[in-house]
Amino acid sequence: MSNQSVVVIGGGPAGLREATTVAELGQQVTLIEKRSYLGGMPIAENYSNLTPYFMQADEAMGAIISHLQSLDGVTIMTDTTVTACTGEAGNFSLAVQGKDGPASVEAGAIVLATGFQHFDPGRETQLYGYYEFPDVIALQDLEAMMKEGNIVRPSNGEPPKRVCFVQCVGSRDRQIGNEYCSKVCCGIASKEAIEIREALPDTEVFIFYIDMRMYGYWESQIYWPAQEKHHVQYVKGIITEVLPKNGQLLVRGEDTTMGRPMEVMMDMVVLSVGMEPSVGTREMSALLGVKQNKYGFVEAVNAPLDTVTTSQAGIFAAGAALGPADLEDCTSSGGLAAAKAIGTIRRSMAVAG
Repeated sequence: MSNQSVVVIGGGPAGLREATTVAELGQQVTLIEKRSYLGGMPIAENYSNLTPYFMQADEAMGAIISHLQSLDGVTIMTDTTVTACTGEAGNFSLAVQGKDGPASVEAGAIVLATGFQHFDPGRETQLYGYYEFPDVIALQDLEAMMKEGNIVRPSNGEPPKRVCFVQCVGSRDRQIGNEYCSKVCCGIASKEAIEIREALPDTEVFIFYIDMRMYGYWESQIYWPAQEKHHVQYVKGIITEVLPKNGQLLVRGEDTTMGRPMEVMMDMVVLSVGMEPSVGTREMSALLGVKQNKYGFVEAVNAPLDTVTTSQAGIFAAGAALGPADLEDCTSSGGLAAAKAIGTIRRSMAVAG
């Protein structure tokens, strides 16, 4: 017998869009989230404003959460993890563990929207001193500062006079196995650089990059304004080492345009860390028997024209569970996964009926 409900695993941007679309199309949906709240990484990591439109993260995520909660046929289960899955397309049964104990959830189709995690720059042999030097931070750390309206050096609580971003930390790196571009880091760094310049007009901001990769309209939305309006200084170069010196940070590397060594003093260094599959993406993929690519993300088996279908019939994926993705990618793939999931249920009902 076919079940008419879709189960979405993960309550971040992709999962919220997926669940909302399913409900708007008149199908029942159960959203399962392991955290005690919805919103995914923008909420968990205290994002300030979203790239590239500078919308407040809390406000934007709150709006889609409120809309989802207002729709009929929606069940939201927070503080809940999936522990087992049996069945097949049209008739899945999931065992879950929630705050009120174990339970079972039935579904005709499943969507994985388990997202990503930020690369841990401490893995990269500590060349940047992320865990050693308090004034070396990552993109998400700066987001949290900006959300509080308090951009200061962690070491002394004073506003920095010179800040630099180091691009491609944990991305495009064969030595650590992350050969891919994480897609959003260049745009996020440029957005954050603009925000620093707006909040601290006397602060010099530099971005050290291998290549600047701007997708779609980001070139005109943030890249050129960062340079022309906000005077962010982009330097093509490779940073090899960060060391403390006289109360500041000595940043060493190579200016690849000029072909010569480079040493500059900074008050704060921001590491533009890339995306990796989250623990949830790895665990849920294994539990559901869904094929992963060599990096650990869910593999879309019919790409490029179908980017959400997995190796298991009736199970789909959306957002950064599939690989590096911006918010527009997440919502787009969430909508497609919703359509695919509903199609699976309706075909199963037709066969059963």
